[in-house]
This record gives sequence, C-alpha cells and structure tokens, in this order.
Amino acid sequence: MIGVISRHHWRQPALVAALLLCAGCVAVEQERIREYNEDGIYLFRRGDYVAARESFKAALALEPEDPGLMYNIGECHDRLGKAEKAEKFYKECLLRVPNHPDCRHALTVLLVRQGRRPEAQGLVNDWMAREPGMAAPYAEDGWLLHEAGDLPRARTRLQQALDIDPHDVRTLTELARVYEDMNRPDRALVLYEQALERDPRRTELTERVNFLLAKGAGRPRPD
Repeated sequence: MIGVISRHHWRQPALVAALLLCAGCVAVEQERIREYNEDGIYLFRRGDYVAARESFKAALALEPEDPGLMYNIGECHDRLGKAEKAEKFYKECLLRVPNHPDCRHALTVLLVRQGRRPEAQGLVNDWMAREPGMAAPYAEDGWLLHEAGDLPRARTRLQQALDIDPHDVRTLTELARVYEDMNRPDRALVLYEQALERDPRRTELTERVNFLLAKGAGRPRPD
C-alpha cells in the first residue's frame, strides 16, 4: 500500500527569529513535496507506475531522507518488475524505519516470489525476536505460514498477533483469509467486518464482506 511517513523539522526557539526569513522558502518546498507525492499516489492507483515513480523521485530529491518516499519508489519498481531496485529502496526505507509494516511485507513478498523464502523467514524471525510486543511481526509470520499452506500454524500465529493488538487491521484480514481457506466463511466474515470497521476505506474488505454475504455466510458456529 502506498503511503507517506511525515517528517517534521522542529527547531530550537532561539533560532526562530533568525530563520523567519526562510520560513516562506521552507513552506514552498514542503508544498512541492506534498504535490509530487500526491501526484505519485494518483498515478500509482491508475497503474502508471513509471510516471508515479518519477513523481516520487522528484519529491525524494527535495526530501532525501524520507522513508515513505523510498517505500513508494520501491513499490513502483516492484510493479514494473525491477526487483533489484525495489529491494534496494525497501531496505533503504527499513534502515530508517525498521518497523514499517507495509515495507516489511513488500520485502517479504518480493523475497518469497524470488525463491528466497529462507531469507524472508530469517528477516521475519529477527523482527519477531526484536519486537515481541508488536502484532505486525507475528502477522507477517502468519502470512508466511499461510502461503506455505500450513493453515493451523498460520491461525495460531495470527491469533498471537491478535492477542497483542485485537484491533490490528492487517492481522484481522490475514486471519480472515486463513478461515476462508479452512472453509469457515462465518468466522472470516466476522473478522473482515471488524477490520472494515477499523478502516472503512479498504474497498477490498468491503468486497470480501459482500462476497461472503452473497454466498450465505452467517454467524460463527461452535467448534
């Protein structure tokens, strides 16, 4: 998912007076960065990944340390089949924001797609060990287990993530996918609805809810 990580530049009060003359310049530059990024997001959603990449690169030229822009550029390269460049930008993003969940997932997917599953698993294991109080690493491991076809272990791992953060949209969504594959559309429906309640803008969640309702999914039955 394309996203932006805001970066705020706080200054000491003693320096404010000396910098007042430059305030207008900073405001103009920040507005240009915002416009480039918004253009990039619009173009990305339209599927014009080349033009989107150029917009994000223009923004990055003005804000060279912005991890959100690095992630966005990586996503564009990924969609264009330029895996090596995508990996480079994903890793640059994670150097600055190690717990960026979307970037972590994008890199994991890329590695699995390239047949580098052990490397992907190692990165996820390290993340879980380093951040045991976060839901995101456990959700990522649940995704890996699901992709490998190990539904029971995937469910257990995702339940661990849900125990840490019962409202995490990624975890709710991944666990719903597992239940769909376990032929439990009733449980999947409840989880998709919970995720949609937390993030109503996710159109794919609305689609899954409507699909399951159309298939006649009801309330969960006892195990």
